[in-house]
Amino acid sequence: MASGAIAAALGDASPSLVSFHLKELESAGLVENWRDGKSIVYSAKFPALSDLVAFLMHDCCEGHCAWCDQAIALFAKCSGRPTNANCDI
Repeated sequence: MASGAIAAALGDASPSLVSFHLKELESAGLVENWRDGKSIVYSAKFPALSDLVAFLMHDCCEGHCAWCDQAIALFAKCSGRPTNANCDI
């Protein structure tokens, strides 16, 4: 989504604040962006997000949670593209 559309979807979020956080998420490797005309479009980097979720879930469950492992496996399959048949979530 374009940063302006993300800000609008969040209600009263300031577009400049949303852009700031998106830039930080990009710096952390969790989102990527590209220019589409005058807009900058952002997309989640699902492999990186999957790794982050795996770390957080395993840290919470100390690696002994079957539900966490199942959620991580499903999340890892998703590319984030709505038309991708590989996304089982």
